[in-house]
Amino acid sequence: MGTVGTLIGMTMGGGLMPVAILAGIILGIVIGFLGGRRFLISILIGAALGGMLAWMLADVDWIWVGAGAGAAMGGFLGVQISMLLDVRAAKKAASEKGETSASYR
Repeated sequence: MGTVGTLIGMTMGGGLMPVAILAGIILGIVIGFLGGRRFLISILIGAALGGMLAWMLADVDWIWVGAGAGAAMGGFLGVQISMLLDVRAAKKAASEKGETSASYR
């Protein structure tokens, strides 16, 4: 989240960068304590890949835009993957519970 805050601050101008970085760090700490580490990792990977892609396709000046867009896509995909993993774990737990209760009959 600090990475995203830095990118937003760079886009909005140097004067707002400290505020954006601080807001990103605070949000990152809160999300980390709530158990969103997979989400934060997906944002970081998205920012890195988006920045590299923008650098290769456009120019150095567009790295910030590509990294910001990549972070947004990484966050979106991270939420979707996390939801799918949670559904899979719930189905697995339900099937294991059903097998143990069927064996006692």
